[in-house]
Amino acid sequence: MHIVLVEDNQGLRKGIAYRLGDEGHSVDALGDGAAAAEFLRQEDCDLVILDINLPGESGLEILRGMRRRGDTRPVILLTGRSATSDRVAGLDSGADDYLVKPFAMDELAARVRALARRREVAPRDAIALGPLRLELAPPRLLAPEGALEVPRRELTILVALAEAHGAPLSKDRLLDHVYGTGSATDEKVVEVYVSRLRKRLAPYGIAIGVQRGIGYSLRVPPS
Repeated sequence: MHIVLVEDNQGLRKGIAYRLGDEGHSVDALGDGAAAAEFLRQEDCDLVILDINLPGESGLEILRGMRRRGDTRPVILLTGRSATSDRVAGLDSGADDYLVKPFAMDELAARVRALARRREVAPRDAIALGPLRLELAPPRLLAPEGALEVPRRELTILVALAEAHGAPLSKDRLLDHVYGTGSATDEKVVEVYVSRLRKRLAPYGIAIGVQRGIGYSLRVPPS
């Protein structure tokens, strides 16, 4: 499932993104309300996890804007406010669920699963890549001879490329998948991960192509 996470606390944002990634989800993580509002107007996703107190534009403003333009994507609100009136305001604005900080990551993961079932957002269990099977929850790569040992960050890049269905993804986009949106990590690490992935995939006829200035794409042999 593709999730957009909007949380201005960097540590919490990274922690949530990491946990959801472990659950097999693809996460775009943002920390600014105004940027998130624009992102949600342009990009598709299956679920939004939205903090209320955000710089630029509040979570409630973002949520109300989504509902005004007919955007029905499910939204889980996060907030430090525990008053009943705040919960009511969030739900009245169109939220599907509400979680008060501090919360356990297990509870958030359970709420995501429950909301996915309720809205019939059915994430795929796996993607066929030629002779390989890429399982998504949790991510792992299976060959005919058994599971392949692939580091987590390489798997994250592979999942992103596989879900793009052959469309190119830029280095920035791949960095967002691995480290979260807005990471200051050098783009060269993507080149390292892609190089390693190429070597792992080559024996199975799978290639990662590159278009200069555009990005990387996965090339899978026909079944």
